[in-house]
Amino acid sequence: MMIIAVINQKGGTGKTTTTMNLGSALSSLGKKILLVDLDPQANLSYSFGIKTPNGTIAEVLQGKQTLQTILVEKEGLSITPSSVSLADLEISLVNKIGREGLLKELLKGLKGYDYVFIDSPPSLSILTINALNAAQEVLIPLQMEILSLQGLAQLLDTINEVRRILNKNLKVKGIIPSMYDGRRRLSDEVLEEIKKFKEPIFKTVIRENVKIAEAPSFAKSVLAYAPLSHGAEDYIKLAKEFIKERK
Repeated sequence: MMIIAVINQKGGTGKTTTTMNLGSALSSLGKKILLVDLDPQANLSYSFGIKTPNGTIAEVLQGKQTLQTILVEKEGLSITPSSVSLADLEISLVNKIGREGLLKELLKGLKGYDYVFIDSPPSLSILTINALNAAQEVLIPLQMEILSLQGLAQLLDTINEVRRILNKNLKVKGIIPSMYDGRRRLSDEVLEEIKKFKEPIFKTVIRENVKIAEAPSFAKSVLAYAPLSHGAEDYIKLAKEFIKERK
């Protein structure tokens, strides 16, 4: 089982969209997937239409529930929902010993999944550090905008720090170019600049596609909402590349 943190400290980069649609694409290819919503904004939970869950990841981290009791099944995926109560939990963790390892301990005995994807908060927080500490790999969705490059440099510094202090085996699986618009020269310019960071970059680019943006309104991934769209095509292609890189 591989645990992967989907990380970007900048908001609006396609982090939740990547978690949702890459997870769905891998599921369609026969992989057993668990999605962990570790964001207090609960965007992943909302995108799947999970409004009144039996429990959330906050209660599991507090020891009030087990992971199995809160799981929600959607599109062949298992999802651990989140809620705003996760923000309160984060505040309470500030002075707790071992706070960086809570999620790692929670996932340690987990079985039955090929991949676990952690949708992390768009900030550097205790929850983000928990995700990086629990993961073996990191995926970085990156919007094709100039400001994304500054955020990428900061994020890579954070990953290196976590690797040095907490999780020496953590590695960047790859940067996923997202919201790519081939009509704009800027998209290609940013793509070229990313290469200077010397980190792996997926060959598959996620093109701008209105169906990707519309899908959460219908509580579906783009693969379920518009299976013939460019968005669905790109995520299936990304999923195949993701699997191929492991062979």
